[in-house]
Amino acid sequence: MIPSWNTRELLRVCLETIEAAEKPTTEVIVVENGSEDGSGDMVATHFPSVRLLRNAKNEGFAKGCNRGIRAASGNYVLLQNTDTEIYPDALSRMLTFLDGHPEYGAAAPRLVNSDGSTQGGCMAFPNWRTPLFFGTPLQRVMPDSHELRRYFLRDFDHDHDCDVDQPPAASLLVRASALDEIGLFDENLWLYFNDVDLSLRLAKAGYKTRFVADARVMHHVGASTRKFEGMRTQWQKNRLYYYRKHFGRTAGVWVKACVLSTYAELASRQLWRRVRGRDGLGSMRDSWNELTDYLRS
Repeated sequence: MIPSWNTRELLRVCLETIEAAEKPTTEVIVVENGSEDGSGDMVATHFPSVRLLRNAKNEGFAKGCNRGIRAASGNYVLLQNTDTEIYPDALSRMLTFLDGHPEYGAAAPRLVNSDGSTQGGCMAFPNWRTPLFFGTPLQRVMPDSHELRRYFLRDFDHDHDCDVDQPPAASLLVRASALDEIGLFDENLWLYFNDVDLSLRLAKAGYKTRFVADARVMHHVGASTRKFEGMRTQWQKNRLYYYRKHFGRTAGVWVKACVLSTYAELASRQLWRRVRGRDGLGSMRDSWNELTDYLRS
C-alpha cells in the first residue's frame, strides 16, 4: 500500500522495484492523494495491474494510508512510501519472519542510502524528557545528551536482527489481524507521529516489532514532505496531539512550554538580524503567526 503525493518519478521507480521483488501473490494499492504532477495518470498508464485509488485532494498521510489499508485483503499490509526502492529479497525476508513468529505484529527493513550505507530511522518511544531535548535549544547545546542518545538509538546495531519500539512507516510490514485489533492510523495525526502512535498501540496490545537487518530498502528521505509548506507547524501540532493522547493534558502543557523556548530562541535570532539591517521583519511576523496558531491548538 503506497500513499502518493507529487512524487511521480520516485513512485514509478518504487513500483518497478516492487514488481521485481521476490514475493507471493500480492495486490499493490496506490492511494493518489491529490497530486498535481500526473502521478495518478502515470500509474494508470504504466502499471495497469496496480489498484489505483484517487483522492480529490491531499487528505494527509494517515487518512490516505487508511483508505488503502481498508481496500487491502491480504494477511499482511506493506506500508511503503513513494520515495523508497525495495531490494529484491527484502519483502520475502520480512514475510518469512512474520510467518514464523505470530507474536510479532510488524517487521521493518534496514533503510539505506543510495550508496548502500545504512540510514537508520528506528527510534525509541518518546517520553517526558524527549520534548525538552529534541527540537529545542538544548538539542544544540547538548547534542549528545543521554536522552537524545536513547531516543535516536545512537548505539543501535543495524547488523543484527532485534526488537525495536518504533520503526519509520517509510517501509513497514504489518500483520493485518493486528490492525484489525488495534485499529488503523489515527487520522488526527495528519502527517507526523502517526507511525509512532501505531507502533505504541501495537506494543500496548502485546505485539512486538522486529527489525530485519538483511531486508534492505533504499530511502530518499523526505522527498514528499519537504514539498509541504506547513511542515514545521504540522510537526509541532501532531507531536502535541500525540503527547496529549498518550500522556494526558498535563503533557500537552509541558510540550507547549518546551516549544516556547524554541520560538524564543528563533525570535532572538530574527531580532538580531533585524538590528543588523538584514531584514528579518517578515520572518519575525511569520514566526509569531506560527506560534500563536500553535498555542491555540
